[in-house]
Amino acid sequence: MQAGSHLVDAVRSRTSSLRLRLLAPAAAIMCLLVPAVARAGPPYSTDDPEPVGYLHWEFYLAMQNEHTSNGSTGTAPHFEVNFGAAPNLQLHLIAPLAYSRPSGGPTSYGPGDAEIGAKLRFVEESEWMPMVGTFPLVELPTGSEPQGLGAGHVRVFIPLWLQKSFGPWMTYGGGGYWVNPGEGNQNYWYVGWQAQRQVSKVATVGGEVFYTTADRVGGDGNLRFNVGLVLDFTDHHHLLLSAGRSIAGETLFQSYLSYQLTF
Repeated sequence: MQAGSHLVDAVRSRTSSLRLRLLAPAAAIMCLLVPAVARAGPPYSTDDPEPVGYLHWEFYLAMQNEHTSNGSTGTAPHFEVNFGAAPNLQLHLIAPLAYSRPSGGPTSYGPGDAEIGAKLRFVEESEWMPMVGTFPLVELPTGSEPQGLGAGHVRVFIPLWLQKSFGPWMTYGGGGYWVNPGEGNQNYWYVGWQAQRQVSKVATVGGEVFYTTADRVGGDGNLRFNVGLVLDFTDHHHLLLSAGRSIAGETLFQSYLSYQLTF
């Protein structure tokens, strides 16, 4: 009986060892396949400090619109790519096809100003501490300024963002400074805050309020709001949308719609 017991123990030991050898690579593969589901940033104007996970990707096919008394401008569509290049570091690119439709004038359509950036998180969220990070952006003058498709100058945004979660709730916001060169233009500030709640496994609803100071000499600031919805159809496929308008300012209506692929 003692020899039989030793034999059973040996078989169990080898079986456990084999299971560990099989589970280790399987766990590693699963870690690589778990998607980074975006629940901050788009579809809102206010951004967040949370970068895409290391070696994860986000792809957006999106369109946005802004309508004022002077006409309409927007993208139809624009392509956005975010990549987790390192832990706590995300690289960012937007390549837009833009349109401009002034009131009583012809519609122009073509490449808009491209956007590049890097999101860096330098404080992790804890029980009492919010997540903190920055997301500097550079807009390149790849669109036609005479046709209203671009600014005609390099523009730079330098922000500071904070984020905190409370169960199904998440809130984030902050602000930054836009460097806005060009005749008649002036540098300006952006300040915004957003809150959202996951209401089901599929749907997250939210809203934001944001304010920009005047971006032109003699101009006025603009206080706006958006309400939004994120639908997570699967771990990889998502639909994001938002819409809103000015509380004080000239923007009559703005909207955003995108399909997002994460992996």
